[in-house]
Amino acid sequence: MPHSQEQIDRIAAQLPIGRDPASVRRRLEAMETVLERAFTIPGINRGVGLDSIVGLIPVVGDIITASMGAWLVWEARNLGMSKFQLARMAGNIGIDTAVGAIPLVGDLFDFAFRSNTRNLRIIKRYLDKHHPSTRIVEGEVAGRL
Repeated sequence: MPHSQEQIDRIAAQLPIGRDPASVRRRLEAMETVLERAFTIPGINRGVGLDSIVGLIPVVGDIITASMGAWLVWEARNLGMSKFQLARMAGNIGIDTAVGAIPLVGDLFDFAFRSNTRNLRIIKRYLDKHHPSTRIVEGEVAGRL
């Protein structure tokens, strides 16, 4: 069934593809969800994401998840965040990658230490301070995605 141009424009307007801080925020929140809490483990109601799942693959999985986490840092750099904030974010990824590379212990650590969630928190604090118009009520995010 073909869509009208108006429907396509409405859908495109909702996609976070711009460079403005609001689009970046929505994009980063979506990526953090995919990386850290995309699936819920039945019985314990604990969310896991691709970071924990792909991290189960020795060496390659850790490289892949570090690359995905580095994308958040790259977006933060494009927002103009300070070198100190970027270094903290890179440190979170470095710790996650280094400890995550240890068999079994690293997999449990990935489950507990959510570097992407920590990095998103740093980015949100920056956006709330420097771009307050991007602030979203937390319950509103679920309805939008």
